[in-house]
This record gives sequence, C-alpha cells and structure tokens, in this order.
Amino acid sequence: MRSMNIASTGMLAQQLNVEVISNNIANMNTTGYKAQRAEFQDLLYQNLERPGATTSTSGTIVPYGIQIGVGVKPAAVYRITEQGNLNFTENPYDIAIEGRGYLRVQTPTGSEAYTRAGALGRSAEGQLVTPDGFLVQPGIAIPQDATDVAISAQGQVTVRLPGQTAPQQVGQLDLAIFVNEGGLEATGDNLFYETAASGPAIVGQPGTQGYGQIRQGFLETANVNPVAEITSLITAQRAYEMNAKVISASDEMMSMASRLRG
Repeated sequence: MRSMNIASTGMLAQQLNVEVISNNIANMNTTGYKAQRAEFQDLLYQNLERPGATTSTSGTIVPYGIQIGVGVKPAAVYRITEQGNLNFTENPYDIAIEGRGYLRVQTPTGSEAYTRAGALGRSAEGQLVTPDGFLVQPGIAIPQDATDVAISAQGQVTVRLPGQTAPQQVGQLDLAIFVNEGGLEATGDNLFYETAASGPAIVGQPGTQGYGQIRQGFLETANVNPVAEITSLITAQRAYEMNAKVISASDEMMSMASRLRG
C-alpha cells in the first residue's frame, strides 16, 4: 500500500522538523544565534490518468486526471536573520551589531570566519579576540595602560592613556555583509563561513549605508521566539502522530484484506 510509504516519509520529515525546533530551543540563550526553520516539498506524483489527456477522437480531454503523491521530502533548513534584542551588559568589550553585518574573525587555520556574537575580550598581547581566542579583524591592540576603552557606533576604537587628556584612536572595526546571508555555512562556536551561495563578503564601515551600527556594552540575544517554538513543536508532534496512525490504519487494512483472501 502506498499509504505506508507515504506516511513513513511524513514521519521522517516531522522528525527533522522537531530536531530543528529543539536546536532553536537549546540555543535560546546563545549570543547572536539565529533561529532556523525547516522547509518541505512534496515528492513526485504517479500519474494514473494525466490531466489534459485526450479521451476520444472528438478531442474531449480529462479535466482533472488521477495524480497520487508519494510523500514529502526536506527541501531546506533556512536561517531567520532578523535582529535579536540587545541586552545591556556594561562590559566595555561586549559589542552588539544593530542592523546588518558580521564581525570578521581570523581562525587558527588562517581562514576568515564571521560572527554576530560580540562577547569579546583581550588577549595576552592586548588584542581584541573572541571567547575562543580568535583574533577579530582587523587586528586591534588595546594598550596595557589604557584607563578607558570606547567603541563608537561607527566602529572607531579609542582609549585614554595616563597623562593624556584627549582620547587616542587605536583601531577601526569593520563589518562584512553578504548578498545572501542564508547561504552562509554555520560550523558551530557562533561562526559562519562564506560559500558560493552566500556570495563574497562585502566589507564596509559600520553606520554607513547598508551596514549596521556598533553598540558598546550590549550583546545581541538569540532571535528565538519561545511561544512560536513551542507551538511549532506541538504541531510537529501531532503531525508525527497522525502519520503513525496512517501506518497503523494501513496495516489493519492489509490484515483485513489477507483474512478475506483466506
């Protein structure tokens, strides 16, 4: 019976759906996390009678036909890139991006990664780094004797040094944007990598047209909506149960047909 195979694809699809939802819920407190959604497509159809087929020599055609679907398949898991809330931390090395853009990060392999998580710190050399110690590009070193660090909305990093009244600029943060942010490859550790789908990184100064602004002393929270996730979870669970019931009903129908043959 086709129904058993169709229902099995439905159960597998809802299993993936629940896995995506559970990952969103697990990352509700992950800085800069972007929620994901699973998308599905129907599978090929079996044409027992094709719509538009000719049924007579006089030119009459079939208005609807008989097309039987064979199930569902995952099409994509896309990332929702809308802005998360900004949480005030008072830490001068915490920065949030309000608007579009990613911080550029140099990984130990020398490749460039991108992140929205702005929980930064200082290395032993005074440079701005991620919690994993990866250097934030372009490399900015904070003097050891700096008494105050300020990061403007445009990404300018200035410090106050003993004996000086005027602040001194020590660096300029920039942001990278992409034509298709959803095409970035997530690798964990709040990092993303450029792909052929995302297009190349377009680097620019914060606060200019098309780029977000830097907010010092803030962190961007995950954009996960708990109520929406729980609602989606319940819907996915019910859909899974309904597909399981279809398999049970198909099995009972096959058993009944077997008894009739006996």
